[in-house]
Amino acid sequence: MAEAGATPPAAPGGRAAATAVGWPALGLAVAVGGWWTITSAFPLVHPAVLPPPSEVLAAFRAKPTELLGGLATTTLETVFGFLISVVAGVLIGLLLAASRAAERMFSPLLVAINAVPKIALGPLLVVSLGWGQRPILTMVVLLSFFPIVLSTATGLTTTPADLAELARSLDASRWQTFRKVRLPAALSHIFVGLKVAMPLAAIGAVIGEFQAGEGGLGYQIVQYSGIADSATAWAAIVLLAAMSVTLYSALLLVERLALPWVRETTSER
Repeated sequence: MAEAGATPPAAPGGRAAATAVGWPALGLAVAVGGWWTITSAFPLVHPAVLPPPSEVLAAFRAKPTELLGGLATTTLETVFGFLISVVAGVLIGLLLAASRAAERMFSPLLVAINAVPKIALGPLLVVSLGWGQRPILTMVVLLSFFPIVLSTATGLTTTPADLAELARSLDASRWQTFRKVRLPAALSHIFVGLKVAMPLAAIGAVIGEFQAGEGGLGYQIVQYSGIADSATAWAAIVLLAAMSVTLYSALLLVERLALPWVRETTSER
């Protein structure tokens, strides 16, 4: 029988939530502290290169509407381009997994496309597609679709042998095997590709804005760097980092909701 007045143990969910918030907050505090140290307490970097956190915060307060508008533009470009990459990448991965001939025909081409430095394609995209959203979205897709293709094809071609044998023993059709066995078994691989592709999508959006943007955080970074307003440029960079972390965290949440069995069948460190 529990003693009177004894404090009940903390709920595991509460500890997990506190840890999930506490450690990132501590890491952010350490990063900001290091930034302040090398720019203010013991200046090791010229303010034109890396201004102190106080100047970056002041720059954001001076232009919040403009910077938040750029954040909204870049976020929409990143998300929309990422969704295009997901659809295209999964479909191409399905084709490569379904046909060995298609894999042999197109895999070298996909590797060659992925190997080309995408920034070299920026001027050509501007010439062929003009300024604005189309070359930016194309850059996002070019940077982010390959990991999705690779993870999808890998997941669909590495179905555990015992599951494949079980489907055959039950005389399941090809479609039933795909829907009930191969696709669920491949989802963890696919999400690995998605998690690799999400930061690449943000990078693609910024590169596209460097080359052909008429707005967005990448466009603002170029503009304010060009007039030596490094504090505002760094404010845009900080917002870009926050956007990337938020989108990646949202993808992790989707993975946790879509694949609840993964955490139950794998060991933690």
